[in-house]
Amino acid sequence: MTSMSRARVARRIAAGAAYGGGGIGLAGAATVGLLLAEVQLARRRVGNSTAGRVPNAEGLYGSTLPTSGEPPLRLAMLGDSTAAGQGVHRAGQTPGALLASGLAAVAERPVQLASAALPGACSDDLDRQVAEVLADPDRVPDICVIMIGANDVTHRMPATRSVRHLAGAVRRLRTAGAEVVVGTCPDLGTIEPVRQPLRWLARRASRQLAAAQTIGVVEQGGRTVSLGDLLGPEFAENPRELFGPDSYHPSAEGYATAAMAVLPTVCAALGLWPAEEERPDALRREGFLPVARAAAEAASEAGTEVAAAMPTGPRGPWALLKRRRRRRVSETEPEPSAQPS
Repeated sequence: MTSMSRARVARRIAAGAAYGGGGIGLAGAATVGLLLAEVQLARRRVGNSTAGRVPNAEGLYGSTLPTSGEPPLRLAMLGDSTAAGQGVHRAGQTPGALLASGLAAVAERPVQLASAALPGACSDDLDRQVAEVLADPDRVPDICVIMIGANDVTHRMPATRSVRHLAGAVRRLRTAGAEVVVGTCPDLGTIEPVRQPLRWLARRASRQLAAAQTIGVVEQGGRTVSLGDLLGPEFAENPRELFGPDSYHPSAEGYATAAMAVLPTVCAALGLWPAEEERPDALRREGFLPVARAAAEAASEAGTEVAAAMPTGPRGPWALLKRRRRRRVSETEPEPSAQPS
């Protein structure tokens, strides 16, 4: 599917989500039966991907940094098993811990991490997760990172419904005063045990949803980072190194690769990135595009950021497409005695 075709499909899905449309599918009705059969076979081959303990990464990061009287920044993780960090054994290897420690280093300020992410969650669980992170009005997160979408594809959730739940979650968080960064649906075609024709169908469905998610998120004031093939050709070239033992969830190295791509957008959303890096760089193929086209391009290239730019243009809202340089992150365990502040 071309970028322009993907942009048209993404715009239709996003419009259906906004105006209550119900039935735009991800892969086409004629292929649903085959897709489901292949998904079940792949699940049996990779094992029970929802089993296993997820390390608890909640706590304070960067506690030795000077605070200057300011309270810690608050970071909340929402989404599915990717946001929770399923597949690794230590808290410091989860994406939440990696982002919290990286953010603390850039901000030179401690970061308090909370997580409402749930392995196996689809986008309709975001309503509950948002309510959890906003339960205390005195502890609204400064920024929320959402990673969601893979289970929506494998569970056949209509794309319009998926995007509606995600856009609603972003709207609630932004209204409460939190910045929001969404890691869009990863490319399920990269999962090693998946074979054709599911690999092609999964890739198409994943990218369609990722592009539609981007439109919905940007229109509500959030930013997106394309997870694509889980953020880098390393996953396709070295799947045994960068996927975990179940061949489904990322390994510690895989989560670190993902966090390296998301961290610059998190910092930029909080105003912590150098001003000169916020301008589009033509050499990096950055620039202003209609939001649907930007969404389609981002879905095709992992690690690409899309953020709102202008409210209107000849073809609707416009967005800024950025290909930020990745920031290395280091594994750090949370302070075990830290109390949320």
